[in-house]
Amino acid sequence: MTDTSPIIVWFRRDLRLGDHPALTDACKSGRPVIPLFIYDQVTEKQGAAPRMRLGLSVKALADDLEGIGSKLTLRRGDALTVLRDVIAETGADTVLWSRQYDVAAKARDTDVKSALKADGHTVQSFPGHLLFEPWTVETKTGGFYKVFTPMWKTVRGRELDTPLARPSKLAQPDNWPESDALDDWDIARDMNRAYDVLLPHCRVGEAAARDRLDTFIAERVETYQKNRDLPAVRGTSWLSENLTYGEISPLVCWHAGWQALHDGKSDAEIFLKELVWREFAYHLSHHTPRIESENWKEDWDAFPWNTDERRAEVKAWKQGRTGIPFVDAAMREMYVTGMMHNRGRMIVASYLTKHLMCHWKIGRDWFADCLIDWDPASNAMGWQWSAGSGPDATPYFRVFNPVSQLDKFDKDHRYPNRWIAEGQSDPSDTALSYFDAIPKQWNMSADDPYPDAIVAPDVGRKRALDAYQSRDF
Repeated sequence: MTDTSPIIVWFRRDLRLGDHPALTDACKSGRPVIPLFIYDQVTEKQGAAPRMRLGLSVKALADDLEGIGSKLTLRRGDALTVLRDVIAETGADTVLWSRQYDVAAKARDTDVKSALKADGHTVQSFPGHLLFEPWTVETKTGGFYKVFTPMWKTVRGRELDTPLARPSKLAQPDNWPESDALDDWDIARDMNRAYDVLLPHCRVGEAAARDRLDTFIAERVETYQKNRDLPAVRGTSWLSENLTYGEISPLVCWHAGWQALHDGKSDAEIFLKELVWREFAYHLSHHTPRIESENWKEDWDAFPWNTDERRAEVKAWKQGRTGIPFVDAAMREMYVTGMMHNRGRMIVASYLTKHLMCHWKIGRDWFADCLIDWDPASNAMGWQWSAGSGPDATPYFRVFNPVSQLDKFDKDHRYPNRWIAEGQSDPSDTALSYFDAIPKQWNMSADDPYPDAIVAPDVGRKRALDAYQSRDF
């Protein structure tokens, strides 16, 4: 191999050109760069909505690469096999990628790196998906953080690098490897008729992510602390969708937040905390990988949650027909847009795990199928936080009352009116769109009567507290 042999940059959850350390390193070499995306088993196991949204992001990245005179090679199959094939076809001797930290990706990447190095190739992984590599954030005694606030205080004042510039061009190889056609993957097949409903709500690609950040900083960050809790108000950044696929880096968001704080927008600090909350999820996933699949507090294995998701109350929860307007509106918002307001996420999670006494894994899996901003670490930690089995979790006696919560944060009930059609003489388009998205076999109609509550808030709360207080651990 020579110093003119191509470098493969393996894109995964870093589908952008700007502030991309692996891509920047490849560009600095002056050697030809082969951008590659692999639709492997780890990626294919994602839920319907995340896979659909991933396909849109891959297409946006391919378009961006064409704009600077390059192209994205697409391959489907086992990651190691694909990489070996592309190396053999192109004469590449170096593979670079951005690190991932969830359990499945780490296991795959460890095996791939070991095998390619044994083949005699140069392999290097880079940061970029997080602000702080998990092993660089330690307590005073050298351990990892199990509580968020001390971690925030530790990292708040850290100096971070300036985001890297977007490359204006990539050196091309003499011969491009063969590429699959993205449409042939049929990556959105499981969305069925919901695809056309959800698509207009997606904000895809690096340019859209940057615009979303700029708009938030210019127009909404000053009122973020108050408005982020109001489900009927567009008060948050909604950047989780773009951060999930790496269409924007957390570092770019961090610097924008700090600049806003220095400009006198004090609520920007709350935004910065939310970025570190995301870091906290990956910090825990790295140090205690069981958080993704098992109770983080192992004593909770003995808690008598319902694990049968075929039960009628679980079906009602999934379909947004619990008879609790805040819960149902949030669940329908997710089904139509692929997103859910953060206050709504807390309410529906509390209702499932406490009022309905169902295992948090049921909710984790439903979110993993329906959210376009699904994130393996944040999703698992969020559900365990709500259930009480996770680190820094909400205390067992905190059972959100979904009725009083709606009155507190949406006194005019604009949020349920936006998403629930039943019982309204002139329902909104967003409420009606739910019935265009759901499977026909659900047999639901806007003309149906709105259901009575499957579990009244006071009854569910008492049942939950009785179960929590009778624990023997």
